Amino acid sequence: MRLSGQEIGGRSPAVIVGMGLALVPENRLVFPQMSVRENLVAGAYARRERAEIDADIERMFARFPRLKERAAQEAGTLSGGEQQMLSVARALMSRPSVLLMDEPSLGLAPMVVDEIFRIVTELNRDGTTIFLVEQNVRLALKVAHHFYLIEQGRITFSGDAGSLAEDEVIQRAYLGSRQ
Repeated sequence: MRLSGQEIGGRSPAVIVGMGLALVPENRLVFPQMSVRENLVAGAYARRERAEIDADIERMFARFPRLKERAAQEAGTLSGGEQQMLSVARALMSRPSVLLMDEPSLGLAPMVVDEIFRIVTELNRDGTTIFLVEQNVRLALKVAHHFYLIEQGRITFSGDAGSLAEDEVIQRAYLGSRQ
């Protein structure tokens, strides 16, 4: 696997993060007994410039106002949606050029899912490449530029997201019958 032309296989997580890759894991996986602020600081573990880290924490609080309200609260006591926002914000603290997101809508209320995907769209518009793994095909197609359909570990379909949404086979198999 390559990132910006450089092999990342076999490298330590700190090196890979330093190369510009960050992960928002499935099921959020926040550090439950650490505060929201401490989780954000943990996301910047590969960085050393304290003033810039503090400025980025404030940027995360501006992007996710609910997190600012809960800065001192233990992450494990947050709602699922708030934990997902924290997981995204924590990943962004490393200043990635590529953000891997694994099932960001999993287990969240529809209103929270809409908010998370609004943020995904903003991040991409601001220049972050998003690699999204998402079972909700309709939702994924709304935000994706390019789309890969993977079945049993193999890419079975690939192309422009807009054209896939119009593909009759994809429509029937994954989006329900066309009306």
